[in-house]
Amino acid sequence: MKKTALTKYQRLEAAGLWRAEPTAQRVDVVVSVGEATLTITDMRDRVQAHWSIAAVARANPGHRPAIYHPDGDPGETLELAENEDEMIAAIEKLRGVVERQRPRPGRLRFVGVLTSLAAVAALVLFWLPGAARDHALGVVPMVKRVEIGQALLGHLQRVTGPVCDGPGGEAALAQLARRLPPRRGEARFLMVRGGIEGALRVPGGVVLINANLVEDHTEPDVVAGHIIAAHLRAEAHDPLAKILEEGGLSASLRLLATGVLPDDLLRAHAERLMTEPPEPVAAEAMLAGFAHWQVRARPYAYAVDITGESTVELIEADPYAGTAPPPPLLSDADWLRLQEICGG
Repeated sequence: MKKTALTKYQRLEAAGLWRAEPTAQRVDVVVSVGEATLTITDMRDRVQAHWSIAAVARANPGHRPAIYHPDGDPGETLELAENEDEMIAAIEKLRGVVERQRPRPGRLRFVGVLTSLAAVAALVLFWLPGAARDHALGVVPMVKRVEIGQALLGHLQRVTGPVCDGPGGEAALAQLARRLPPRRGEARFLMVRGGIEGALRVPGGVVLINANLVEDHTEPDVVAGHIIAAHLRAEAHDPLAKILEEGGLSASLRLLATGVLPDDLLRAHAERLMTEPPEPVAAEAMLAGFAHWQVRARPYAYAVDITGESTVELIEADPYAGTAPPPPLLSDADWLRLQEICGG
């Protein structure tokens, strides 16, 4: 399917009636066009079915209401009312694109076959990897993300060393995690002696924190700033997506089929995380993060650059400069415990 034909309709939605089998009751649904699929969702926003556009057939061409079904399964039907002209036109357009790509008998059959093969090759090379990755990211449950994150942590800890567990430190980290939660989901904070720069969030919500951030600074705002940066990086670029991008199509297909990723891929990704600098976060995004999580920006800015030259935007636009201080990040006792979590 041509990308231009799909892009035109990607945000299109319509109301319809869906029936899973001939004896089932018809259900009010919302139909939306996605990447090569029709997604059928009930009124409670629960997905009832995914239909491949390439395999959608029409039961009553030229008649209304339009009735569609998966090719080869006329028992499952989707009925679109007469007033859903735009969606019906979109489906017919996309079906037409698919149909034109199919080889035709006759004198130009050989050319048609070659053209189709070229289209398939282009699909595999350019569209399928991204589509498979996006689909995997959308359907992989949190429990699998946690498992992948734990496996990745095993490789990271070969360099970072074991997680620090000094007396009271785990409780202090838990308190900090409650104070600085991600905007979506939950997070668990772990402290390590080194091997990473600043803070690093891995699939499943674990945030690894370099102990230097608490041992070398007198204020928790510094470590909080690095945690905010880790949250923002994860929001901008899903940590699991990075792994799948490095692993290519085979990694996405394996994750979809088995729920696991190759150990050598996780090992290579861990090595890359520990050797490549973290992605920079724009000052505007950081300032919005400091405001959202109610943290002072100046201590973090001066910790990153003691001269303040490269972080002047954070210093000058600190949301808490000259105003009432934000809520405390930790009590004095918890901050002391955190500074001793790796043995001081």
